[in-house]
Amino acid sequence: MPFAPVLHSEWLKIRTLRSLVAGLGALVLVTAAFSALAGRDNAADADFDPLFSAFFGVSFGQIAAITFGAQAVSSEFQGGALRVSLSSVPHRGRWFAAKATAIGVPVLAVGLLTGCVSLAVGKAVLGDRASAISWGEGLRGVVGCGIYLALMALFAAGLATLLRSGVATLSILIPFLLIVSFVVGDVSGSVADFLPDKAGQVALHETWGGALGPWTGLAVTAVWAGAALLAGAWSVRRRDA
Repeated sequence: MPFAPVLHSEWLKIRTLRSLVAGLGALVLVTAAFSALAGRDNAADADFDPLFSAFFGVSFGQIAAITFGAQAVSSEFQGGALRVSLSSVPHRGRWFAAKATAIGVPVLAVGLLTGCVSLAVGKAVLGDRASAISWGEGLRGVVGCGIYLALMALFAAGLATLLRSGVATLSILIPFLLIVSFVVGDVSGSVADFLPDKAGQVALHETWGGALGPWTGLAVTAVWAGAALLAGAWSVRRRDA
């Protein structure tokens, strides 16, 4: 079967699941809400990063992105849905590529919207202090936000395919992002710079002092996502449905 009909089928699965559509909406709302709170709380600080303040909500909104990626895949392992999918698309690699595309593209689109909303909300809350954010920095933040969220959703999708469980995937990633990453968040110039979330979020900072820049940081996150997807593809090809 050609790739386009397979992709259309996978997109229909995602579009018709209300929980997944709601997750994309939550991605925008949660990110904007936490960005507004961060801007209000940090606006009086003498030493703060105005760009990251505007995009601070991404640290929490990414939970919606990884949940979307994990749930979109884990639904295939419930009630024998994967067997039905693979009976329609015997070429397992093509099916998995379509599934990943159907996950990554909408998260990228919603992530770019999220970046625009967060930047607008952040600037409104920061007021005069938002003048420190240049047009180029704002554009980099918006684009980086969209790419980063899409990569994290794909990272979760690949891991969920390998583990065959959305619950197990979220049980690993959510504590990692909310606890481990914050614990090592102030450590730079070390292996901590190469963690998937810390590396990718460099694009959301006005300045950076670690080993990675905005685009090299996103490239590192892409490597993590790619490794997870390759592991997921191996699992789909080698294990029984």
